[in-house]
Amino acid sequence: MELKDKVIVVTGALGTLGRAVSSAAVATGATTICVDCVDGEPAAGVEATPALDLGDAAATEAAFAAIAKQYGRIDGLVNVAGGFAWETVDDGSIDTWDRLYQMNVRTAVNASKAALAHIPASGGRIVSIGAAGAVKADMGLGAYAASKSGVARFTEALAEEVKSRNITVNAVLPSIIDTQPNRNDMPDADFSAWVSPQALADVILFLLSSQAEAVTGALIPVTGRV
Repeated sequence: MELKDKVIVVTGALGTLGRAVSSAAVATGATTICVDCVDGEPAAGVEATPALDLGDAAATEAAFAAIAKQYGRIDGLVNVAGGFAWETVDDGSIDTWDRLYQMNVRTAVNASKAALAHIPASGGRIVSIGAAGAVKADMGLGAYAASKSGVARFTEALAEEVKSRNITVNAVLPSIIDTQPNRNDMPDADFSAWVSPQALADVILFLLSSQAEAVTGALIPVTGRV
């Protein structure tokens, strides 16, 4: 997808999927900005920023304002930052539900709101990472699926809110992403059935591109053969 001269912010950019997305964006010609809760070296060609707590609304707004001041604007945002936990209700804690809400919903809302102030009048793109499990949850996925359901409803609501500004808002719903931690947790699984980070990044880049201008408020399953 052609994103030459676009300014794209990727949250959670130091993780496996964040690196895949930011690397793919750089390859298309985009100026790509790494945002993460820890300091680290982003993928090649990606611009680093200081560690940022996306749960802090004021800090997020200030950080995105600094990005926009340096690069002139923000054309696109990919909300990769988030977290996962497998926990049954019987053996788990309500604190897990609060924690996953903070990690998955609050970060996406804060980052999106902060980006909206700097998207130009010509329009822009916001893409969030949902989960296929939010459509039909399995045992142990209650807290995670509920938080990702929040991402889905947020995506739909924001899409309606900003469509008059030519800003599209969509989410991808992956199944199991083929990462090393997932392989470690499920060593007997058929890894080839999972979704590769690169394949998921390709869908995200399409949603960031001009070709996806007519797509907004969509929750797009990217489930491989799971």
